[in-house]
Amino acid sequence: MVPSNPRQLLKLDDDDRAALLARMSKPEMDELHWHWEIWARQQQLPPAGDWRLWLILAGRGFGKTRAGAEWVRRVARRKPNARIALVSASLAEARAVMIEGESGIIATSPPHRLPHYEPSLRRLTWPNGAQATLYSAGEPESLRGPQHSHAWCDEIAKWDAAGERAERSWDNLMMGLRLGDQPAALATTTPRAVPLLAKLIAAEAGGDVVVTRGTTYDNSANLPPRFIRQMRRTYAKSALGRQELDGELIEDIEGALWTRAMIEAARESAASSAPERTVIGVDPPASAHGDACGIVVCALGEDGVARVLADASVTKPSPEKWARAVARAALAWQADRVVAEANQGGAMVESVLRAAEINPQSSSSSAGKHPAW
Repeated sequence: MVPSNPRQLLKLDDDDRAALLARMSKPEMDELHWHWEIWARQQQLPPAGDWRLWLILAGRGFGKTRAGAEWVRRVARRKPNARIALVSASLAEARAVMIEGESGIIATSPPHRLPHYEPSLRRLTWPNGAQATLYSAGEPESLRGPQHSHAWCDEIAKWDAAGERAERSWDNLMMGLRLGDQPAALATTTPRAVPLLAKLIAAEAGGDVVVTRGTTYDNSANLPPRFIRQMRRTYAKSALGRQELDGELIEDIEGALWTRAMIEAARESAASSAPERTVIGVDPPASAHGDACGIVVCALGEDGVARVLADASVTKPSPEKWARAVARAALAWQADRVVAEANQGGAMVESVLRAAEINPQSSSSSAGKHPAW
């Protein structure tokens, strides 16, 4: 028969394990396939102790989604009265990743314990009565009122931080996490320096949060070797690789005028005021072989607030390439002026831009204001 704690199989020596497996019937052997405790890495299993929040902070491909789906299945199997919140950046992502994804709840569930999914109600119901409901972190008020015993929050660093929306969603969820005798939540995410994640990590020191950290490479046994080689070759030791693969929280550069937390808190899903004036800012490379040309589109709104609308920067550009990129941005955003760094030679910058300028009269898509260089 299947051991009450299947993970005990891993502690047996080869002969004892083989003998036990030989005594099992085919249904029992089939059942082993669905025992996550046997196949999981220790990092993917719930930590010991009476915790309220478990945070998995790890690189892409670590197995965070599988760990989240399996934790939800475990809760639903053991607690028929469980009421579980499944929260993602949007309802579409909750369905595509948490429910229907390759490592989601349906794919990891055995056919005889498959939950019934009702998309119109955003609800999963298990045969024993446990239920889970989908929520979007972009709609904080949807989490005001409902009560839950458990919650799985996916990619919390992706939640919309504009207007403190992510934090309001989290706070509403936590205030409703009050059913049962041991309410608990799991948050899975790749790190980004956003206010909500910073708050949760800070709570680790006080014992309120248990944090599991990991990298993409921890799961290399389940990832294509070619992918691992490519990631190491392309992103090793880069800031992007440290964050997305090594699962490292990249803090702000000392002395930065604008911290990442400030930027995230000021984000808008769309400009909330019509532009009164739009300007293209250009930081040209110092030479023809420079790494990049910084190009940003900024606007002053009618409400007096300046906004960055787009980043049109180009990498490894020739003078003609970056100048044309500037011209395209100016025409696309109907800018009335281009401002360039004068320390690279203001006259040179102006001449390059004029040489690459697209004549507004020759293109129907460029009708309107003609930007001044």
